[in-house]
Amino acid sequence: MPVKLKIDGELIEVEDGATLLQACEQAGKEIPRFCYHERLSIAGNCRMCLVEVKGIPKPMASCALSVNDLRPGPDGEPPEVFTESDVTKKARRGVMEFLLINHPLDCPICDQGGECDLQDQAMGYGLGVSRFAENKRAVEDRFISPLIRTIMTRCIKCTRCVRFIADVAGIGDLGATGRGEDVEITTWLDAATQTELAGNIVDLCPVGALTSATYAFRARPWELDKTPTIDVMDAMGCHIRVDAKFGEILRILPRECDAINEEWISDKSRHSFDGIQKNRLDTPWVRDENGQLRAASWEEAFGRIREAFPKDDPTRAAAIAGDLAAAEEAFALKALMEALGVPHVDGRPPHVPLGAAGGRAGWLFNPTIAGIDEADAILLIGANPRHEAAVLNTRIHRAFFERGALIALIGQPCDLPYEYRHLGETPDVLLDMADGKGAFLNVLKRAERPLIILGMGALMRPGGKTIHAAAARLAQAVGAVTDEWNGFGVLHTAAGLVGALEAGCLPGRGGRDTAGILRAAGRGDIGFVWLLGADDIDMSALGDAFVVYQGSHGDAGAHRADVILPGAAFTEKEVTFVNMEGRAQMTRLVTPPPGEAREDWAILRAAADHLGAELPFDSLDALRAKLYEKAPHLARLGAVAPADPAGIAELAALTPGRVSNRPLASPVADFWLTNPIARASRIMREMSRLSEPQGREAAE
Repeated sequence: MPVKLKIDGELIEVEDGATLLQACEQAGKEIPRFCYHERLSIAGNCRMCLVEVKGIPKPMASCALSVNDLRPGPDGEPPEVFTESDVTKKARRGVMEFLLINHPLDCPICDQGGECDLQDQAMGYGLGVSRFAENKRAVEDRFISPLIRTIMTRCIKCTRCVRFIADVAGIGDLGATGRGEDVEITTWLDAATQTELAGNIVDLCPVGALTSATYAFRARPWELDKTPTIDVMDAMGCHIRVDAKFGEILRILPRECDAINEEWISDKSRHSFDGIQKNRLDTPWVRDENGQLRAASWEEAFGRIREAFPKDDPTRAAAIAGDLAAAEEAFALKALMEALGVPHVDGRPPHVPLGAAGGRAGWLFNPTIAGIDEADAILLIGANPRHEAAVLNTRIHRAFFERGALIALIGQPCDLPYEYRHLGETPDVLLDMADGKGAFLNVLKRAERPLIILGMGALMRPGGKTIHAAAARLAQAVGAVTDEWNGFGVLHTAAGLVGALEAGCLPGRGGRDTAGILRAAGRGDIGFVWLLGADDIDMSALGDAFVVYQGSHGDAGAHRADVILPGAAFTEKEVTFVNMEGRAQMTRLVTPPPGEAREDWAILRAAADHLGAELPFDSLDALRAKLYEKAPHLARLGAVAPADPAGIAELAALTPGRVSNRPLASPVADFWLTNPIARASRIMREMSRLSEPQGREAAE
């Protein structure tokens, strides 16, 4: 039932249970705050949000006061609140004066300058002078994370960082010690906080006590070119902003998007930016008669490809698209190979059966990322969401702690920030549940919104097709697929895979998948392989095949290649990535490609001319027009195109096959080094080293 109250003389209605601060904002009033944050629990420490409430003899902290607690006037009139009265202004000036007693006031040399809440609110609500002349307190800086620079003398004890680590990341290894003016924020035993989301507390800190170690003193915010774009470090498609100065990327920050990442990003998304500019391919290379790579011209590189391509028997050629290939690029690769008569094309990792049956419902995260907030029972199969999609994992954590969702795992145990029931490690546990056996089966059946999350660790193995079908049968058996709810979701690890599937980058008639291509190349049946950014396959399995590597970084594929064609990174082109839930989103150009590197679709179009193939597009717009003919929903940027749930039934009807009973394990062995950009990053390599036990001991 709505609650009525007057704010500065204006009568408004707010929803039951709202805080007074929320009511004031609904009325269009600006309320200063330091400790309050919309996505964190309420602390009420800073007192900056004080307002005057009629009938209460002292100003009240609006963030911690519910509108339900306000009493009506003696004649039954609605409660009255004053946000701009003399009492309110005097109270806020007093709070600001107290906050600044021990603050060092080092704004000219503070890296937070220009983005500091304390600086802004001191200008707006402070008195301008201070009556205190005592010596300021100094606090020892604390080690929180290698990625965070601390100046704890600036800390005003708002505890935003503590509440984020506990409430959102779910780790709880950051807290406050001491009492009174001796309170300090620190990790237990001064060790680094063990979370992949620590960089978010830098954004939350309102005073510059926590700043980014990788960005500190490199630029002022007004010097930066700020470009909104999409993250590709995982398959979530988080909204980010890339800040560059003079063409050099200096930092990456999150953008708010309630449907995907809310306002968080992982430390890999935030700090791998140096990898975009390191170890780059900026000119074509060819391997000479001595087996050494040397720089070459585009004409020479295409000439070598023309000589090596098996024109008389195109079935001896193949192509594989990698994890970071955009939808347009995967579509162009498939179009090029079709024009050349090559049936062996795949954009999936080895053995992954997605696309073989079930249609889009078989490969999407159907409940959507935001849909996790509705789930009341969750089964993880061969997945470690903490490392595969760290921001998505915060929603599972919230489902557990706020709504009491029951969680179970089939696969190797992993360190998750919530309790879960471990059902077993091997696929036979899933197969038994699909056949109606297992203790957790009843939990899923009783749930109103059961959610089954199938990880890529369950699919990237021989027999993945059987596991895929068993998970679909289980989803149907427990009522996870209904007209109102589709609780069957595939947790992807690669940003480009869903886009490749939507674009139809799959084997043609009689064509081999990625695993088949590798086997055939090892036997010598395939003698020409085009790798579009495919670095995470077994390069030794390619045997003596002639390899063309097209990509942005000198990773594993470039080392194996006979010809290297330099492509553009995701910050250097405007292309479409489709996240795990089927939401098409477009990156934006931040900096141009280095040297002679070109956009990947343009390289493929130029290759077609040199190989004598005709493609139905000559421009990016024409390419997209053809792509949208095949997948019209990709033209609706930012919108999720739901899949037909009938695909789950089709998938469940598949005849079971043989499957190895080795344990299901996440494919992400090292969170920090999952793609060529991350592996090129000095920061990510250092974090990978420190994440090992001996590295953590050295850091501490």
